[in-house]
Amino acid sequence: MIKILRYRLFAILPTLLGVSIIAFALIRLAPGDPVMLMLGERGATPEVYQKMQASLGLDQPVLLQYFKYLGQLFTGNFGTSITSQRPVFEEFMDRFPATMELGIVGMLFAILFGVPMGIISAAKRKTPLDYTLMGGALLGYSMPIFWWALVLIMFFSVQLGWTPVSGRISVMYEIDQVTGFLLIDSLLSEESWPAFKSALHHLILPAFVLGTIPLAVIARMTRSSLLEVLREDYIRTARAKGLTEQRVIVLHGLKNALIPIVTVIGLMLGAVLTGAILTETIFSWPGIGRWFVSSVEARDYPVIQGGIILIALTVMIVNLLVDLIYLWVNPLLREES
Repeated sequence: MIKILRYRLFAILPTLLGVSIIAFALIRLAPGDPVMLMLGERGATPEVYQKMQASLGLDQPVLLQYFKYLGQLFTGNFGTSITSQRPVFEEFMDRFPATMELGIVGMLFAILFGVPMGIISAAKRKTPLDYTLMGGALLGYSMPIFWWALVLIMFFSVQLGWTPVSGRISVMYEIDQVTGFLLIDSLLSEESWPAFKSALHHLILPAFVLGTIPLAVIARMTRSSLLEVLREDYIRTARAKGLTEQRVIVLHGLKNALIPIVTVIGLMLGAVLTGAILTETIFSWPGIGRWFVSSVEARDYPVIQGGIILIALTVMIVNLLVDLIYLWVNPLLREES
């Protein structure tokens, strides 16, 4: 375990270096000028434009700009937002709990429904139930997020009025940000139960939308992994001993099929936590996805660069945790490490 941890931690630095190069280069290849966006057409006189460009360091050679930025990264400085004049790390941490809360609830929904769907589908292989469940999973994977979100908003929010359209909680509740997770902070507030219900109502629809694709992927991976395990000799032996089919599948089959399932859950969790851009934009969810969209529109170079690096770091930490779960699930890996 120590060997794997050491290897993963050493791999983080060169990976972040590569991510910083790509982020720095791509944002400067994109059309648009942040100085012009800040000053506007009327205020962008040549003198004012040059002064603003110099204050932001954009008048220097690109290579020199990169090395200065790299030096800041080594000191833990991810830059300062051009539009808000706040440190990028502070803005990221202000919004990250909202994205994490949405992502965790979405993944819990995907796991709680996706794994049982895969197990049932594998147990009832080549039956109408199997075809129905896997057809539904394929449909969920194929639907565009923006279309699916708008359909659910029109039905549940507009037609039925069951869920709010946007935001994290009703404006009538003032919740102190203790943990950043409104489901927890609302329970700690004075109006705990009404505030919690409001936060939950705001969270249900975006979490359902965000968890649809991971649910489909987890269900199909669970089915294929479990079917492969159920063909093994020790499964036939367990059946020959007179064990019930439920016990064979859950205790002997699922336990040995967990590694690919854990892999896909880890990959989906990293993608969900850092890539909920469409969901957050449609539901006006104040997370890092919506923050990124507004930063791209404003050509806020420090936010985009620092945000990409912080997101990459988050994905690497998630992958590290997945590797540790591997060691817990598979004893052979523990012996090799």
